[in-house]
Amino acid sequence: MSQKTATVLVPAEDLRALAAALLEKGGLSAAHARTTADVFVWAALRGVESHGIARVPAYLDLLTKGVANADPDIKVESTTAAAAVLDADRAPGPVALSAAAQDAVRRARETGIASVGVRRTVHTGAIGYYVSKIAEQGLVGIGFVAGMPNMGYTGVKGAAVATSPLAIAVPARDHAPLLLDMATATIALGKIRQAKASGTLLPEGAAATEDGTPTTDPQQAHMPLPLGGAKGSGMSLAFEVLTSVLVGAPIFSAFHSDDPAGRRHRQNALLIAVDPAAFGDADTFTADVDATLSTLKGLPVAEGADGVYYPGERSAHIAGERGRQGIPVAPKVWRELTEHAAKLGVAVPDVPS
Repeated sequence: MSQKTATVLVPAEDLRALAAALLEKGGLSAAHARTTADVFVWAALRGVESHGIARVPAYLDLLTKGVANADPDIKVESTTAAAAVLDADRAPGPVALSAAAQDAVRRARETGIASVGVRRTVHTGAIGYYVSKIAEQGLVGIGFVAGMPNMGYTGVKGAAVATSPLAIAVPARDHAPLLLDMATATIALGKIRQAKASGTLLPEGAAATEDGTPTTDPQQAHMPLPLGGAKGSGMSLAFEVLTSVLVGAPIFSAFHSDDPAGRRHRQNALLIAVDPAAFGDADTFTADVDATLSTLKGLPVAEGADGVYYPGERSAHIAGERGRQGIPVAPKVWRELTEHAAKLGVAVPDVPS
């Protein structure tokens, strides 16, 4: 098998099939492999490389080491029609959160608004995917995630809280859905790794050394700093309470305890679905969302700006382009995928040289 030394363009369906085949060989059921691959390809289509197809080798590693459970016993507990807790039994995040999103939509159809907490999953992937799936059903999707502490907290020495993300998806009639998908960190961990590799200085206030001292030197950077200082760190702590503590699986307190098990990798989440029909006419709602977005885009463009965009608009445009032209895969990622394919006996799609 020849080594690829340049970025390759791979059709989305081919990349999805390759990822699913690798993950199935890695131990997932065919259905769970397809679900997980779909999350990766969705992110890759939208240009979110950090959560895209590059995650496949990392997930294979999680499965090999037993960090992720290839055959989870997923259980749903509920004492009221509008809420439930899904115990993932260490299932990969795409498997657990996709099931939670579906359940949240089903419940919200009956109750107007519903929430499903996810306990004991492993790496949730791009949280924007799950709220987007809720929005595809005509509902508003809201999601929070809490994970292992890897970010500073205002006033604390060293890593204290997680780079916990928030995502909100709102359906529209003619526009692409509004999709806000953000972490509580100033910079992603992946960006720090890229800066280390390239030797590029980091922005002021974006990262810190292991003891929490701010630095622009990527070689000294150990963790990201919270977005907006106390605002970002406060949001992360709030998401820990709204997810981990709420579902009875605290991460923060266990991580900072003397119990070694507290440092075992895991994540928790909360997905909320809101049915606009419970508040009025659903068609009027989406029409008014369109009017809101059109109004924003019609505002005067600031000097030096290339336009006015709402959250999710540019990534939706990128997804359209990549859906037509193919998804660019970096040489290192393609090499890793083809190497895993060779080991596992998975066919690799033909791509232009």
